[in-house]
Amino acid sequence: MCLIVFAWRPGHARSLIVAANRDEFYARPTLPLAQWPDAPHVHAGRDLEAGGTWLGIGAEGRFAALTNIRDPGQLPAFKSRGELVARFLTGNLSIAEYLSEIVPRASEYGGFNLLLGDGVELWHHNARDAQPQRLGEGLYGLSNAGLNTPWPKLLKARAALGEVLDDPQPDALLTLLNDPQPAPVAELPDTGVGVATEVLLSSVFIASPAYGTRASTALIVHADGTRQMVERSFGPHGGHLGEVALHI
Repeated sequence: MCLIVFAWRPGHARSLIVAANRDEFYARPTLPLAQWPDAPHVHAGRDLEAGGTWLGIGAEGRFAALTNIRDPGQLPAFKSRGELVARFLTGNLSIAEYLSEIVPRASEYGGFNLLLGDGVELWHHNARDAQPQRLGEGLYGLSNAGLNTPWPKLLKARAALGEVLDDPQPDALLTLLNDPQPAPVAELPDTGVGVATEVLLSSVFIASPAYGTRASTALIVHADGTRQMVERSFGPHGGHLGEVALHI
């Protein structure tokens, strides 16, 4: 997952609104959003290479999502980051208990940002920070750096989310995620991958022959605990592969 913009509004009629793009190599085998046969209380896509996921919902209001940290110089990871989301969704530890387990072991994974929610609280943990952060009410964005790091794609998508908060609907969230316009070169971050790659990765929606946005997800959590989730899947060059909609 490479871009997540979200509004956390405890006590509001729609307490959590999420719009997220998962960017990955098209060749990596993946299942779309579905109920997991081995954990029926979990609804998420699934990475078939390592068994984890990038975003999903579970029992008792659980929500989790993940982005990686872009750093070509980081050491190879021992474990898949998708495990961090999957273990929270399939388990029964509180957020505090779960974070107390994973924070000391963050170095076992590649660099990551992790969001964890339970319907009452929402937490963010960046693997490079010593302490997780409990989030207050607000509008946030995550890409491949820190929380609210002002990369052009994050600023654009977060602003677009802010414009639809009065009446957030899945189609509007998915539309803001489908913006293929790259950022001007002068505004690009320098993450060590070269200008051509920075340009490719600078758009909200990424499309190329080998790598791009594989899934766009809209999630709306209502005050009564019901959740509306829509995922669109994509293939090479951004070709649309299908859509899954849930209301649970």
